[in-house]
Amino acid sequence: MEKFVYKINGMTCAACSARIEKAVSAVDGVASCVVNLTTERMTVEAPVKCVKGTVLLTGSPVSHADDLKSRLEAALTKTGYGWSEIIADSEEAKQELIDSDKVRKEKEIRALRIKFIVSAMFALPLLYISMGHMLPFGLSLPLPSFIHHHHNPIGFALAQLILTAPIVIAGRRFYTVGFRAIWLRAPNMDSLIAIGTSAAVIYSLYATYKVATNHPEYAEYLYYETAGVIIALVLLGKTLEAVSKGKTSEAIKKLIGLRPKTALVIRDGKEAEVPIDDVVVGDIILIKPGGKIPVDGIVVDGTTTIDETMLTGESMPVNKQSGDNVFAATININGFIKFRAEKVGADTALAQIIKLVEDAQGSKAPIAKIADKVSGIFVPIVFCIAVIAFAAWLIATRDLTFSLTIFISVLVIACPCALGLATPTAIMVGTGKGAENGILIKSGEALETAHKIQTVVLDKTGTITEGKPEVTDIILTNNSPSAFSKTQLLELAASVQQGSQHPIGEAIVRNAKSKGVNLLPVTNFKSIDGKGIIGCVDSKNIVIGNLRLIDEMSCEKPENCDKALWGESKGETPIFLSINNKVVAIITVADVIKPTSADAVNALTSMSLEVAMITGDNKLTAAAIAKQVGITKVLAEVLPEDKANEVKALQTGKTCQKNRPPDTPDNLGRIVAMVGDGINDAPALMQADVGIAIGSGTDVAIESADIVLMHNDLAGVAAAIRLSKATIRNIKQNLFWAFGYNVLGIPIAAGVLHIFGGPLLSPTIAAAAMCLSSVSVLTNALRLKTFKVKPVSRTVPLTPLLKERINR
Repeated sequence: MEKFVYKINGMTCAACSARIEKAVSAVDGVASCVVNLTTERMTVEAPVKCVKGTVLLTGSPVSHADDLKSRLEAALTKTGYGWSEIIADSEEAKQELIDSDKVRKEKEIRALRIKFIVSAMFALPLLYISMGHMLPFGLSLPLPSFIHHHHNPIGFALAQLILTAPIVIAGRRFYTVGFRAIWLRAPNMDSLIAIGTSAAVIYSLYATYKVATNHPEYAEYLYYETAGVIIALVLLGKTLEAVSKGKTSEAIKKLIGLRPKTALVIRDGKEAEVPIDDVVVGDIILIKPGGKIPVDGIVVDGTTTIDETMLTGESMPVNKQSGDNVFAATININGFIKFRAEKVGADTALAQIIKLVEDAQGSKAPIAKIADKVSGIFVPIVFCIAVIAFAAWLIATRDLTFSLTIFISVLVIACPCALGLATPTAIMVGTGKGAENGILIKSGEALETAHKIQTVVLDKTGTITEGKPEVTDIILTNNSPSAFSKTQLLELAASVQQGSQHPIGEAIVRNAKSKGVNLLPVTNFKSIDGKGIIGCVDSKNIVIGNLRLIDEMSCEKPENCDKALWGESKGETPIFLSINNKVVAIITVADVIKPTSADAVNALTSMSLEVAMITGDNKLTAAAIAKQVGITKVLAEVLPEDKANEVKALQTGKTCQKNRPPDTPDNLGRIVAMVGDGINDAPALMQADVGIAIGSGTDVAIESADIVLMHNDLAGVAAAIRLSKATIRNIKQNLFWAFGYNVLGIPIAAGVLHIFGGPLLSPTIAAAAMCLSSVSVLTNALRLKTFKVKPVSRTVPLTPLLKERINR
């Protein structure tokens, strides 16, 4: 997909974002358009073939990127909102964009604050003059005779007009934007305010004219204070809203602010401090105690400990030595090290994390579609309700002033802002909080789906276990020739396994090298997924793998073969070694369980989640591992290509695995999360409702996942689900408040309660309630910043973390 990102200026509510999305989505070649009201960004995606080639979409030809861009921008221009394309193809450009955006927002907040102060300075005396004499219980406030409504009606009217004029000027943006939106047939919140306050001012001007033409009784029908106070209150709400919206993006700003500005580079044998953007791949960089790592690289000299909290969320420092990876923005606690730059600029792990968080914050969760649909028709419906209420009350009471009050109250109390802000603000804060704690959530959809998870499927190797099995024993069988020692058998086994990338094969090779065994050349090498390897070493036909491979190759099994399987009850995996079609030895291999796995599984089960383990290991070994960590549901002897089918079986509630015990009942369909780290986990990660990759996993696994845990620890799975639940709960609270406020507020403003003798909502109170609605939604979303992620109990060395891991 080709992606275009634009900054949109002038949006005030969800009706604005809905209008832009509708207009841009109608452009041929556009696959999706998402407008985020909180970040004020529009992200447009189009198929690459539609951008770079020629293709027919809805009967119209689409040619090149420039053509698509020009039509996108033409559609944007027609909406009437300001826009500018965001091009941040380097770290420097991204930093400049963040800085300029920060300056712009600070300027906007400052301008709004000044406008509010000005409006408040005039609104308070206006309220005193217009309403002071109406206070009950003998609390009427005195007025000088020259502006008293009885002694000098024209002075009373003109004083209010003079005080209202500066307030209207301070809030002129509501009129320019609001009436323009009406002209473009896309009314928004500003349109509601502009129509309501204009009606009040125009009627008041008419009343002032009548007073000036010897009709003093019209001094009782002035609405200047309604317009003035409404504008002042809305400006207050907009100021508070702008401040709160600025806080929702603090996570991104904090991440970008972590990067140091300079690096100490060794060039031509001399140390030189250069700007971070001048560092190139291959530079040797010196880091002193307390310094920040400027770019990603590999240690070439020295030892130290590094604080990687910003990257993984883990508080314990990590030891580093020659050959270990270091990452930009992490902090060197002690020791001098030199490292070679491997990833710079936009390629660093930090840059990729920032991009991922930005993409997630710009996305929409499915739950947001409800608000989007309502927002698209909200303002026109409110206009209709206001007109109907005005006409109905005018017919019923024949009181123009009373009917006008109803009309203005309905327009002013309606608040599409709250609807538009309910979802994106919570997603921004939630994904930002996750990033701070080493939990990267790739989209709003993943964030929403995670809270529904019912079953968590854990891959065994590298997820529950360390992923580095070790050889525990070599058992000779009755078929073993007396001329062969254990060392010679290890030599043959390791020689044929040297071409394997399987962890067990690597363990055998590693064990041989540790004992100084020389590896022999292998021919006719063939790897059989999920079963083992065959090959020829020193003119001997070697078969090494599990029992299924031995049976398939019709190898002769000795009498004591079954005794070697006893180790499976302890979690050891038997690997059968056959020479010239006879099993001569059994190599037992065990994978160490991560220290935090049992606690992580307990955390998941305590959340009433079903936890299952999936592995290619045999049933006895798998059961032993599962028992140690507290898992009761085990899917064993699953071939790599069948993992996705097992996940699908859990999703549909149908039994898939042929080797599953016969008494295993079928569940109803489940919402399934798959947690893995290997290439063979990728299909299952994509099949699952939510794929979760741990940070030490392969690039393929991480690219296939919806959520990435930056640390090599299962504790993050429960934390990610808890964060999802907290965020969705927050969104539902926001939507409930936003919808509930409008559902209750609009009828009250329309006078429904007044029909039954209840109170009538004044426009001033309606304006205050409208402002409170938006601010309360933002404040509630910011509560997510207090979300606590339970710290992992032990830091696990990362090997290697996020080489190029984050999905670009």
